[in-house]
Amino acid sequence: MTRRPAPECCANCGAPIPPNARACPECGADERTGWAEQSLYDGLDLPESDDEREQADRSSKHRQTHQWLWWAVGVILLVALTLSFLGRS
Repeated sequence: MTRRPAPECCANCGAPIPPNARACPECGADERTGWAEQSLYDGLDLPESDDEREQADRSSKHRQTHQWLWWAVGVILLVALTLSFLGRS
């Protein structure tokens, strides 16, 4: 069985790999356990850069703002319905 050359970067942890290495110096992945073209983390839709991470944070804050807005609208409607019901009595 011929040994495949090590990739430039580890598919598991992303660390640079020396040209003649038999295993990743960071995580220990090797030809048997991790020299695949893709790792098990590919396709998980994780943020890959600081910009994407910041965008995800902004989106999360936006959702939280909307959540509080809808709670406030619900409370206001409940109070208005209660007052209108009491006004009829």
